Amino acid sequence: MSTPQTNAPQTDWETWNWRNSLSADERRELLEVDNLHGALSLGLNWALVFGAMALVAWAPNPLAIVVALFVIGARQLGFAILMHEAAHRTLFRSRGLNDWAGNWLAAYPIWAEVEPYRRYHLVHHVHTGTEKDPDLGLITPFPITRASFRRKVIRDLSGQTGIKQAKAVFLRDIGHGRGRSQRDQGMSRGEQADVGWHKLVPVAATNAVLLALLWLVGQPALYLLWVVAWLTTNRLFTRIRSIAEHALTPNAADPLNNTRTTLASPWERLFIAPNRVNYHLEHHMIMTVPHYKLPRFHALLRERGVLDHACVAHGYLGLLKQAASRPD
Repeated sequence: MSTPQTNAPQTDWETWNWRNSLSADERRELLEVDNLHGALSLGLNWALVFGAMALVAWAPNPLAIVVALFVIGARQLGFAILMHEAAHRTLFRSRGLNDWAGNWLAAYPIWAEVEPYRRYHLVHHVHTGTEKDPDLGLITPFPITRASFRRKVIRDLSGQTGIKQAKAVFLRDIGHGRGRSQRDQGMSRGEQADVGWHKLVPVAATNAVLLALLWLVGQPALYLLWVVAWLTTNRLFTRIRSIAEHALTPNAADPLNNTRTTLASPWERLFIAPNRVNYHLEHHMIMTVPHYKLPRFHALLRERGVLDHACVAHGYLGLLKQAASRPD
């Protein structure tokens, strides 16, 4: 086994290669994709969705409905993270299974698709925090005032943001969207975006299957939880994720400080950081490490001093306070 170099200088990131802190065997182990873990991640996300629906079927009261909406909205973000895994080809070892499962079991049910997201997202990785970053609009407004942040939360939880998003995604998919979108990022010269009414078919099909399953058990009304969560709580969790990952990071030119890892508590992992999405700095360092190995990657980097001056936060509450810290 090769020996990693430790005690590397932390003050000059331009000349120091942090990869030297990992041995070849450690890098190989981190990059190995485990099909069982991918299947279990998908299964657990769906189990939590159906568990939340079962809670409402068992106790159809306002508190159960609110809990279910928050759990389902968080798992919809979880499916987006698993689509993100498929986009990096780290969900399953087989490319065919990776893309099939990423689409039909994660992306299509939440009105997304692996391949256009893959092209779009790789542009983000190449140009993180720069003017060419397609996600720049999600992070540049911060910090904002508490009043502004409160209005955003109200719009998210009232469905206003979700309805606006649904309209934008619909127009994008049929080819009538305004401006650039996920479907026309990262394309070669002369390549045309794949848009049209046919793009709505797999979204409708997967949602029809979900509705049919609930109908078979005599609970079709529970499908409304899926729709309402997508329009409300999922919008809020997605917003918090975007803020935590890149907003208010110290230095767009520094790979250790242009994105953030947030060390999350168990309840934060359930509602805000599903599928280890909180280890975002490590993901940007090596984007093909599967999500279930990011804690191990973090531990190795922490042990060897790589993260001593990196952007690492403890919990989401402090980050949100910082994001809403601009004076009124």
